[in-house]
Parts: sequence; structure tokens; C-alpha cells
Amino acid sequence: MKKITAIHSGKGRGERVNVSLDGRFAFSLEAEVAVKEGLQVGQELSNSHIEALARSDHFYRCLNAAAHYLSYRPRSEFELRKRLYQRGFDGDCVEAVLAKLKEQELVDDIAFAQFWKDNRESFSPRSRWLTKLELRRKGVAEDIIDQVVDVIDDDDCAYRAALSKARSLSMSDYQSFRHRLGEYLKRRGFSYGVINHTVERVWQKQGSR
Repeated sequence: MKKITAIHSGKGRGERVNVSLDGRFAFSLEAEVAVKEGLQVGQELSNSHIEALARSDHFYRCLNAAAHYLSYRPRSEFELRKRLYQRGFDGDCVEAVLAKLKEQELVDDIAFAQFWKDNRESFSPRSRWLTKLELRRKGVAEDIIDQVVDVIDDDDCAYRAALSKARSLSMSDYQSFRHRLGEYLKRRGFSYGVINHTVERVWQKQGSR
């Protein structure tokens, strides 16, 4: 058995504490682990207890890394798993963290796909096909993609995207206007038929002003 002789805040980033055993620094832990385990000076720790603390610390470091990554925007389960592996966390720990986050509804691929679709429609309209491709690349299951994305109206999205782009295009030359707007819509994943119809519609609208 070893006795805790000091617990104090560590230096640098993150809320970690340094634990000394028998007068010498032994290990550091996430502060929440120390609180959760009720560590205090004078407490005696067995080797098995120290190993359990290390496992708990690994889990909470993984959980905190996941929470930090999620703080920027929602993530798919695939994205989050990949990120945590890149950070060096082992498989069992990553899966345990993902299970906890799904239980808390902080990781939900249906909600993520809905967020992605809504965000694209609001700020950067693109085709149903391209939105599906983006979600596939995020590792979202095909049935979820179909459920969320099949409601996208390509004609409406193309028109809104084209109106935004047309503001920066010259209306003096139809062929140039058609080429530049058509290429823009093509990059957004729209079909030839949708592009043709949309370009004509926007040209007529802008020209009637």
C-alpha cells in the first residue's frame, strides 16, 4: 500500500491534479477523477486501486477530448471515433465514451444528418446528390441519409443558390452569364436539366428588373 502525501493542481493546460505517494510525485489525474474517487491526503492506495485510477483517468481524458471536439459543431459518430483514435485513445475507451455520449444524446447520426442538411439549405444550397455524398463521407448510414435528405427540393435549392451567385455576375452578356452560373451550379452537384431551367429562370428574373 502507498499513502497519498500531496494532491495539488498541475501546471499547464487542463484541469489536472498531481498526486504524490510516500513523498514523491506518482501520477497526474483529471481533477474530476480525483473528486469522483474522493482522493485525499493520508489515504492509502493499493496497486489495483492505482491501476483503476489510471483507467478512469484515460476514460475522462477521452470524454473531455470528445466534448471539446463537439463544442465546435455536431459530429457524426464516424467523425468522432476517427478523431479520438487520432488522439491516441484505445478502442475500448473510445467505444465506452461513444456509448456514454449517445446515451446523453450528444452523438446522434439522425440529428447530425438533419443539422447538416438544414445548414446546407440555409447557408450554402446544393443538390440532394451532393448532400448525400457529403454525409456518406461523414460515415452516416445510408438509411439515415435517405430518410433525411430525400426531402430536398433540387429546383428550389438551385434557384436560391443561383440568385445569390447572380448578384456578382454581369447581366450584359447572356452566354457569359449562362456559362459562369452554370459552372457554379454544376459544382453544387445539380443536374444538367435543373441547371438549364434555373439559369433561364434567374436570367428572366434579373433581366426584368
